Amino acid sequence: MSTLTIPHVIPSPQEDCEKLHTAFSGWGTNEGDIIEVVTHRTADQRNAIRWTYHDIYGEDLLKSLDKELTQDFEKAVLLWMLDPIERDVTLVNGAVKKWAPHDRVLVEIAVTRTANELLAVRKAYQEKYKKSLEEDVAAHTTGDFRKLMVPLVSSYRYEGPEVDSGLAKSEAHILRKHIKDEEYNHEEVIRILTTRSKSQLMATFNAYHEEHGNPINKDLKKDPKDDFLFALRSIIRCITCPERYLEKVIRLSMKNTGTDEDALTRVITTRAEVNLKEIKEIYYKRNTVKLEHAIKKDTKGHYEDFLLALVDSDEE
Repeated sequence: MSTLTIPHVIPSPQEDCEKLHTAFSGWGTNEGDIIEVVTHRTADQRNAIRWTYHDIYGEDLLKSLDKELTQDFEKAVLLWMLDPIERDVTLVNGAVKKWAPHDRVLVEIAVTRTANELLAVRKAYQEKYKKSLEEDVAAHTTGDFRKLMVPLVSSYRYEGPEVDSGLAKSEAHILRKHIKDEEYNHEEVIRILTTRSKSQLMATFNAYHEEHGNPINKDLKKDPKDDFLFALRSIIRCITCPERYLEKVIRLSMKNTGTDEDALTRVITTRAEVNLKEIKEIYYKRNTVKLEHAIKKDTKGHYEDFLLALVDSDEE
């Protein structure tokens, strides 16, 4: 469920634009008014504000925000103001350009989005960058990662609830054989993980556990520092429980000295209108600390205020 709070009486896009324009005027920027407007509007409402702002003032609202804001606060607001598909396109392009084997972004978006959402991302990516996402991923990855990531971002998984129990047992056996033989990059392992529906894969993972005694991810931890095994485990976690996976991304972003603002911003801005409430609940159960309190401890200033407004710290 969403953590977004929308006022009972929603100002018109014109009124919101006037408030934002006033916030940009004068000697200083009124960051509080910007946060108040943009964090309490749905994606459609924010999109209407962007178009209306351009119509009234003849300037792209994102450019105005870019001029007025700075650092992590600026990055977070600009990401939030994008349409969800446009936001994913921006995130995956950034991940592809600075590709690193341990990076979570491509797996996260390719697996946690629906088939239609991922298809829309691929179409929008091609329109914006004049080349396909698959082409860019292939150009920036090598070896086993290319074998895995290209079909992963190209996937269009069936989303029905139907499960073939016989197939689940058969493919659980295939996975076990190649994992036991340490053939983690085998084409059958990649085929199963990148093409089967999530319902079918859940049945396969359950069959694997029942038949072979261990959860599949436990058998993929032979070398915890191996980036390819990390990618396989991440795919499986995103399939079995995306909220639990994303809770871990948030937790790790604030675990050590210094905060991984990119990861924290990414999860909160992409999930606030989707399932951030469930992620918050898992975070509290796992850490016995509310996510709001963790954000207050690890962030500061307008960036902190912005994140807290999206997380909705006043709801409990």
